[in-house]
Amino acid sequence: MNALEKIIEPVVDSLGYETVRVMLSGNVRQTLQVMIDVKDANKNVTVEDCACVSRALSKVLDEENPIENEYTLEVSSPGIDRPLTKFEHFERFVGYEAKIETKEAVENRKRFKGVILKTDKAQNVHIDMDAKEYIVAFDNILKAKLVLTDALLEQYEQEQDEN
Repeated sequence: MNALEKIIEPVVDSLGYETVRVMLSGNVRQTLQVMIDVKDANKNVTVEDCACVSRALSKVLDEENPIENEYTLEVSSPGIDRPLTKFEHFERFVGYEAKIETKEAVENRKRFKGVILKTDKAQNVHIDMDAKEYIVAFDNILKAKLVLTDALLEQYEQEQDEN
């Protein structure tokens, strides 16, 4: 966890949200992107949620001043084809299709696109790609995200109807 995450995560957590990703980009005018999700998996992030978190983070970041240059704070939801940044995300989305890029090759591959079959206690992600099961250690994952599929859209629409 980097210095920014150490400041941001407790604030987001105290408001009842999960920090999905913290990313600082740009050179002269930087953008601090904070992606949040509702801890209750059956609800979706609203504009009001983002505004609430943005106000709280702005106050803390102004006090702590961890970024030297000028920056813009963006608080957003992860969206339907969300990034998978924590092991728990893979557990939550078993059965859905994902794209995974690894740091080190697994069976001579660094890119995978397939259905998340399961996770295990050793923090491995099992993915089915082209009718073959690959086992990728979570620590070896460079980046991952869900793939927008009909099944994912159906789940999202069902959650919208329930809210």
